[in-house]
Amino acid sequence: MRYTALPRVRSIGAVRAASTAAPAPGAAGGTAASGGGAAGGPRHIGRRIAVLAACGVLAVGCAKAGTAGTDSADGNGGASSPVKVGLLYSKTGPLAAYGKQYLEGFKAGLDYATKGTGKVDGHPIEFVEQDDAGDPAKAVSGAKELIGKGYKILAGSTASGVALQVAPFAAQNKVLFISGPAAADKVTALNKYTFRSGRQSYQDTLTAASFVGDAKGKKVTVLAQDSAFGQANVAAVKAVLGKEGATVDAVLAPPSATDLTPFATQAKAAKPDLLFVAWAGETASALWTSLNQQDVFSSTRVVTGLDLAASYPLFGPAGEKISFLNHYFAGAAGTDIEKAMTEAVAKGGSKPDIFTPDGFTAAQMVVHAVEANKGSADDTAALVKALEGWSFDGVKGHLTVRAEDHALLQPMFQVRLTGSGAAAKPTVEKVLPAEQVAPPVLAMVG
Repeated sequence: MRYTALPRVRSIGAVRAASTAAPAPGAAGGTAASGGGAAGGPRHIGRRIAVLAACGVLAVGCAKAGTAGTDSADGNGGASSPVKVGLLYSKTGPLAAYGKQYLEGFKAGLDYATKGTGKVDGHPIEFVEQDDAGDPAKAVSGAKELIGKGYKILAGSTASGVALQVAPFAAQNKVLFISGPAAADKVTALNKYTFRSGRQSYQDTLTAASFVGDAKGKKVTVLAQDSAFGQANVAAVKAVLGKEGATVDAVLAPPSATDLTPFATQAKAAKPDLLFVAWAGETASALWTSLNQQDVFSSTRVVTGLDLAASYPLFGPAGEKISFLNHYFAGAAGTDIEKAMTEAVAKGGSKPDIFTPDGFTAAQMVVHAVEANKGSADDTAALVKALEGWSFDGVKGHLTVRAEDHALLQPMFQVRLTGSGAAAKPTVEKVLPAEQVAPPVLAMVG
């Protein structure tokens, strides 16, 4: 299997991410990888509609733009011609740590799904990396370039803000799009060409709800960043716990905020029975420090998501007081496929982390779709049909692509963190089966 890095594409009308440093993790229900940085927030989507519309027209008008059933200049028609996959992910920028995990998982998954050959029915699976740096406009520009070169399969999207703009663009051009760690619920059922290889916020919320018991009459406060990821978590908590009789409010902080004491104070003043923290990125450590200083842990139960391994020491003494929901940590699943992924990633000198399975699953989905079409990616409708309703064994256990809305049904974990500092280690307290944390079925939008 071969992969090549394309030249970086200059975006037009893009707001660059505020920081290019690797994130200081510690996010609830995921990470900035799921939620996007300042450039990916929903407040920016409206102002980019015109830009996206223009880009869509340009992409459709490009020579060899590549819609379903159309051969590209170096198309897939030959007996052993390659199947080309474009990976749009955060190779650099604030979410680069998560992007690295995704890429390592994709490579491991491709090797596993093709039994080490890198081929499907004699056709090599070739992929190129396109760095979106967490910037939606840059991602759309990269998608335009890839589609113009004849790519029929796109995967990646470390950030929700990116996925929410790439998905409509891919559908406009009839290209299969498999979103990665992006957790925003709106990605599910967005259009028939869009799938996801990771979990979504609703699954995070249902996992958090499993800590509550009877929610009737309880007060729940969501402490989050005012981003696509943060707002998705607020909406999901209202949909889940609000439906069960809880009163849900939110304390939202600007993604650029660095002094978080006022927001920790507001959260404590709300006097919730449950404080659900949906946070990500560089300010996570400051947030937990502020919550600890305000003695929030002594007055309410705090639930948050366990992020990547580098984040464990950041919780400090508070780590053992938090109830963690978890998508994945190294060793959480105990499956044979997890073992295979771990061994493959170890050969490259790394260890699996929270979003490594998302890349692995994406590769499994690509290989299955192409295999069902005898080594061809020419017919996008056929690729979509192959994935709808597909059940398979993945890193976390048994997974199902729900046919109606393309939600990825999967197990989730209740986790405890023991020890502090470098000695902090997660352990699984309970595995929640896929059906317990399945989001409601949605009608397909497009």
